[in-house]
Amino acid sequence: MLKLSFYGGAQEVTGANYLLESDPSTSSGQATKLLVDCGLFQGSKIAEDKNRAPFDYDPKSINALFVTHSHIDHIGRIPKLVKEGFGGTIYSTPPTKDLAEIMLIDSLGVLEKEAQRDNKEVFYNQEDVRQAMSQWQAIDYHQEFEVQDFKVNFKNAGHILGSAMIEIIYGGATSVGGSRTSVPIKIVFTGDLGNPPAPLLRPPEEVNDADFLIIESTYGDKVHEDRKERKIKLERAIEDAVKAGGVLMMPAFSLERTQEILFELNDLVEHGRIPQVPIFLDSPLAIMATEIYKKYENYFNQEAKYVINSGDEIFKFPGLKMTKTTEESKSINEIPAPKVIIAGSGMSNGGRIIHHERRYLSDPKNTLLLVGYQSAGSLGRILQDGAKSITILGDKIEVRAKIEVIRGYSAHPDQEGLVEFVQKSAETLKQVFVVQGESSSSLFFVQRVRDYLGLNAQAPQYSDSIQLL
Repeated sequence: MLKLSFYGGAQEVTGANYLLESDPSTSSGQATKLLVDCGLFQGSKIAEDKNRAPFDYDPKSINALFVTHSHIDHIGRIPKLVKEGFGGTIYSTPPTKDLAEIMLIDSLGVLEKEAQRDNKEVFYNQEDVRQAMSQWQAIDYHQEFEVQDFKVNFKNAGHILGSAMIEIIYGGATSVGGSRTSVPIKIVFTGDLGNPPAPLLRPPEEVNDADFLIIESTYGDKVHEDRKERKIKLERAIEDAVKAGGVLMMPAFSLERTQEILFELNDLVEHGRIPQVPIFLDSPLAIMATEIYKKYENYFNQEAKYVINSGDEIFKFPGLKMTKTTEESKSINEIPAPKVIIAGSGMSNGGRIIHHERRYLSDPKNTLLLVGYQSAGSLGRILQDGAKSITILGDKIEVRAKIEVIRGYSAHPDQEGLVEFVQKSAETLKQVFVVQGESSSSLFFVQRVRDYLGLNAQAPQYSDSIQLL
């Protein structure tokens, strides 16, 4: 028997957490329990309560945890899992391990502020992060390894640096009658997939032989604008802000989105396509992440490698200033407009960007440029949806600044890209599970897979358990 349970990321974007377990009657003589991702729920007070709630399984019973990538909605509850008794091994690629450590420490700081605000205790501490890292093993792409009854392989997902699809092969299942399967069963968890072509990373690898596919659906009901247009739109947004004498604010995720934008700004600046203007990277986390990106340049695509090999420092160009300390961040206010500020968090639900938004959103000369997914309930989504008045840090702010969106920077594939990915395994797929999307997106994509590919697809709900064998 082989069972798959969904304890996060089920008809919601965040909180990815999937449990795969074999029957005790397998070759090892006991059940094997594997987790894929253990992420933080994000976007609302309900999400905060879900993060504090006990796990739906016994953490002590889990043999291993596989991490697809280092975004906090895929790793944010790992220290909690460890604190509550998980003693197995955590597996990911080397960049994911390095990035996860700084992400978890940064997240702890945010959680501590939230706990202080709500007069509650934080559900893990720095020692739990250290313990989690001590249990963490880095394994690169295509280095197959075994965990009891399962063989595991990481394939490049192309989403952020080190992101991986988790291929799990189960080759010795025993049926109720005692017979053994002669053909291995392949279960593939996509994690978050990339949206090629990307400025830095190689495209996601092809999967053409999955039996069961657990696939993301962040944009399962949408079609992206042409990615070739995004740099032009970025260029125009900066030119317009300079012409208006205003401030261009970009809430950006610290991983991948920030590095992609820096890479493209480097090209725009060095080829004189935008005016000379101060550009601030106002995010300690993004600055640390960028240093890790420099460490793993061998993971980049050929175009980025060519630029680097030509002697260009892709994350360093005239006008760029990295403001790591609080004092440096505050000093941005003293620099007259026009200027560009890139800061986290990407959905404006925390971080330094909200201080800049509080200061600059009321001025019609200024622009807020959204370059990433904005989840339901986040301040970024509220602004994207056209709110004329918001509250930031207790202050009511009239929104007079322009709100612009560039969807071409999405690090997720759209509906067409997702269908194309699934289609590669159409001949072998027994079932498709659609996850990591809002209900409307997941359910739309389920219907698309059923209608267009004729495959068995469903969007599980939280705590659903499905017998695969």
